[in-house]
Amino acid sequence: MISPTTTCASTPSTEPDRFEPRDSQGGCPGFTIDAMDIVHVVAGVVVNDDQEILLARRPAHAHQGGLWEFPGGKVEHNETPLLALCRELHEEVGIDVVRARPFIQVEHSYPDKRVLLDVHRVLAYGGRAHGREGQPIRWVNRADISGYEFPAANLPIVTAVRLPEQYLITGVYSGPADFRLRLERALDAGVRLIQLRAKALPETELCRLAREALSLCHARGATLLVNAGTEVVTASGADGLHLSSRQLMQCTARPLPRDAWVGASVHNAHELEHAHAIGVDFVVIAPVLPTTSHPGATTLGWDGFAKLARRARVPAYALGGLGPAALNTTFEHGGQGIAAISALWDQATGTGA
Repeated sequence: MISPTTTCASTPSTEPDRFEPRDSQGGCPGFTIDAMDIVHVVAGVVVNDDQEILLARRPAHAHQGGLWEFPGGKVEHNETPLLALCRELHEEVGIDVVRARPFIQVEHSYPDKRVLLDVHRVLAYGGRAHGREGQPIRWVNRADISGYEFPAANLPIVTAVRLPEQYLITGVYSGPADFRLRLERALDAGVRLIQLRAKALPETELCRLAREALSLCHARGATLLVNAGTEVVTASGADGLHLSSRQLMQCTARPLPRDAWVGASVHNAHELEHAHAIGVDFVVIAPVLPTTSHPGATTLGWDGFAKLARRARVPAYALGGLGPAALNTTFEHGGQGIAAISALWDQATGTGA
């Protein structure tokens, strides 16, 4: 098994990739663990060459027995999460971690225990996965993973697995042809989660634009959310809704059923807690860094983002002055990925950020 004192990388390297704890607990910055109050557990989202996810079934006699889970186990005394991840995946499913990165942390209270799930995405590994303890395992397509029954603590992980690393928010465009060109180029570049934001359009025109965008997105396996009212989602058939912080705070309940996506923009802990209360699927935390559109605005910085991200009980995107080059920094601070307007929308036409 590889040495756990070396660093995780998210991109291939000619040198061996090794783990390096990011703080005294070996987790993302700012996370603290009260060993007397919480059961600390590691889990790995293991991805094979076919982009399938490894699941294992819990023994019938175990806590939450019979349900599917992402393989892992308890962190032992004086063991970092990264050490525990290597040990548990080797012991449980017979693979040796080569490269991994932080993915999500989830704190959940069951009636009989409180758990902290410290999850890493395993990007490279050695060996052939098999149930070394006799447990059934299964490689599952990402699109099918929500059809499996998981312990409640695993549900935010399932959501994070289904979400991509980049979230495009549409910006200005000169007309229908320019809109289509920008969207097609972003989709061709691999963007798979789109927020249609065009607040100046009348509802009828917005619905028309949403239907056109939805057709382009679905042709490439992408998801489209609209930043508008639920009426536009219904009329256009969009995959879900993105709530501005103002819309969020006006909601007293989740505005769409569970089979549709609901995201929300948050800027502080109060808005984040309200997002939890109404049951959103993910949040966008902003602004992280200064932007050209809002010069001089107060920003959270990476420390501020990390504080909110670790309080989030759902995946959290970072927004504000960021592009794909900031992905690794976002992962290190507990984020799902980056959300962007300029860096993804303008770059799609080669105009720059």
